[in-house]
Amino acid sequence: MTAEQYLANPRSIASLIDHTLLKPETAESDIVQLCREAREHGFKTVCINPFWVEVARRELSNSSVLVCTVIGFPLGASLSEIKVSEARLALGQGAAEIDMVQNVGALRAVGGAFVAAEIASLAVLAHSSGAILKVIIETSVLSDEQKALSCRLALEAGADFVKTSTGFSAAGATEGDVRLMRATVGPSMGVKASGGVRTFDAVRRMVEAGATRIGSSSGVQIIREAAQSQMAGAGVPTARPDSY
Repeated sequence: MTAEQYLANPRSIASLIDHTLLKPETAESDIVQLCREAREHGFKTVCINPFWVEVARRELSNSSVLVCTVIGFPLGASLSEIKVSEARLALGQGAAEIDMVQNVGALRAVGGAFVAAEIASLAVLAHSSGAILKVIIETSVLSDEQKALSCRLALEAGADFVKTSTGFSAAGATEGDVRLMRATVGPSMGVKASGGVRTFDAVRRMVEAGATRIGSSSGVQIIREAAQSQMAGAGVPTARPDSY
């Protein structure tokens, strides 16, 4: 799909969004609400910590919304065996998408071969369950050369997406990083912009830069803004923001 097709209407925009809640203080009632919002708006997934996968799967039964969870989050410095075990448990509980955090320290200390092997082991595991794997490269702590290398390693190791950020580091997604990632992986791999993407305008800019998935904890507000923009473009008077 082209950027124009992705941004055509609120429903197509919603299908790009991983509706995200990763705060450590999250309660079960928060996950239930997240899932209700995802059902209502047609988000692609809910992206949650592994502890809540079973709850989300229950709440999203008979729904097209998928469960995405994070592995080695947020630092990426867990042992590879722990990441694999964590992913295996999550897949068994109903996760359909896995967002793993690249081990940045290992990339710098021992090079790409270790990182590629870790990604490949998780890609094989995810694909054997019919799931997909995204690799969070944490762009804010990498040079452009390291970002490009990380993307190439993820591509060659069989991952399905590269992702900008955990949202828990120094900075989040930027248009420049998304463009670099897209240029590195080409058209066949997904690019997820995540971290600080809170408005419809930010979504538009990330998609135009090459993103094919958006991670955001502001999905509902983004869809409201998209609907207002569409109505304004059609010459329809828009509601006041405080009328929602």
